[in-house]
Amino acid sequence: MDVNQSPYCTVLDKRSQEKFLCYTHRKNGLFTICLTDAADVWSTEYTEDTLIQFRQRFSLKSTEDYVLKLRSACGSGDASVVVHDTSVNVQVGPGDQSVTLSRLESQQAAAELKELLFRMADSLTRPDSKCGSPSVSPIKNHQRLNAEFEPRQQQKCAPVKKRLPGASLINPGTKRKVQATGVAFDDADED
Repeated sequence: MDVNQSPYCTVLDKRSQEKFLCYTHRKNGLFTICLTDAADVWSTEYTEDTLIQFRQRFSLKSTEDYVLKLRSACGSGDASVVVHDTSVNVQVGPGDQSVTLSRLESQQAAAELKELLFRMADSLTRPDSKCGSPSVSPIKNHQRLNAEFEPRQQQKCAPVKKRLPGASLINPGTKRKVQATGVAFDDADED
């Protein structure tokens, strides 16, 4: 798994039942873990040295292991969030495996949210995107998407009878009643 492709998962604050979006990415040689509720953003960055310490602390072989563990914990409901005044603790799985993230200032948070939005949009439009399930190949997924926009073929069922002129659309067995036009009087017969 490539950690340059930002994985996204939702985490729940079990007290308030509020949802947060948790994601990771690499930028300028730093591995970053972020959390947002679409208004505020919390973040922590790891250099290569601090990342080694982080992996040792959690007994992980690689950064990808942590990303997979984070995604798995989010998917199974084993990840949770505790919000404090200026920070957030993300608990990953059972035990003492929490990460503390600091709240970003409003300008930094706005820039991070903007970057996140475009990174998510790019990952959705990339043909080799890993957004879907790993068992779906991009080629098959592309063929499936094209089929959704094509006209559907009629199924080979009973033959469709053509509607006869004057037949009712709502009640197909009956004829439409013709609107009365009135009585025409001949002026020639009055003489």
